[in-house]
Amino acid sequence: MGASSRLRTFQYIPLWENEGHQVKISPFFNETYLKQLYAQQKPSIINVLFCYFGRLLTLLTASKYNLIVIEKELFPFLPSWGEYLLNKWSRGYVVDYDDAVFHNYDRHSNSVVRKAMGDKIDKVISYAKVVFVGNQYLADRAKAAGAKQIVYLPTVIDPYRYHQITNTQKNTPVIGWIGSPTTMKYLNTILPVLEKLFIIHPFKLLIINGGDSKLNYKGEFEVFPWSEDTEVAAINKMDIGIMPLEDSPWERGKCAYKLIQYMACSLPVVASPVGMNKEVVIHGENGFLASTEQEWIDSLAKLLTNPHLRQSFGQAGHHLVQQKYTLEKNFEILKKVLAS
Repeated sequence: MGASSRLRTFQYIPLWENEGHQVKISPFFNETYLKQLYAQQKPSIINVLFCYFGRLLTLLTASKYNLIVIEKELFPFLPSWGEYLLNKWSRGYVVDYDDAVFHNYDRHSNSVVRKAMGDKIDKVISYAKVVFVGNQYLADRAKAAGAKQIVYLPTVIDPYRYHQITNTQKNTPVIGWIGSPTTMKYLNTILPVLEKLFIIHPFKLLIINGGDSKLNYKGEFEVFPWSEDTEVAAINKMDIGIMPLEDSPWERGKCAYKLIQYMACSLPVVASPVGMNKEVVIHGENGFLASTEQEWIDSLAKLLTNPHLRQSFGQAGHHLVQQKYTLEKNFEILKKVLAS
């Protein structure tokens, strides 16, 4: 259920096993925690403590493995003692980041957390043998933290799960967004703009969401429940994909996965020029970058009223994904680095 784990870890397991490796996955948070989080409920303290205890038991078995890959950190909101011990008393570890999790500490609202743990992730990075990063913002932080080796590994799609859309004549074009309940806040910021656009150029808003978030939107819309099995089919119901973001440090660490999904389905995109979005979107070629309200309206209006432009942008985006953002390309990088 966790997007980072699903994309950065789980989708590689069959490839590792086909190479003759045995893989054991030890998640920190369990599905009970994630279901409560996505339902916007307060997580059970007892369950959270159970997760910490389970991670401790896993850490005690570290010597059994040839290689340990840590996703982000061992113990959230505890010092980096576990990583220090792995570095000193075992074969060490590699660590993977697709979010700016260091800002959970150095920009925390509590000054005690900022002072005591502001450099926690920097220490985790400095202890690691290799640091995999999903974008340049994360790479810059890893370099500043003294990483021994930094490897760029974007978040990618499995091209065999995705296919180009078949353009059909629709009375009403569809603008779409996919995301978890925790990222609904970005969609909410753009809803007033979409309402204004709806008056000028009618369209349907399609939302693929993994939770039960309520939507305050006056235009025509439909909400699809997210599932891994149906997400591609749902994206294929769209004509345009959007990715609005705030321009803040946390968002600069995001890896533009929504855009890569849209483009894998040959959709044109409109996105905020924040972080990796500026790398994935080639403005005027596979989509538009929009900062202001008027830029969003103008960009979406051009695509809504021009099916040929949508098709041209979609083909360019699909080509880019096949070139740079596929599972096989990443796996070749992983094999080479981890073998060394």
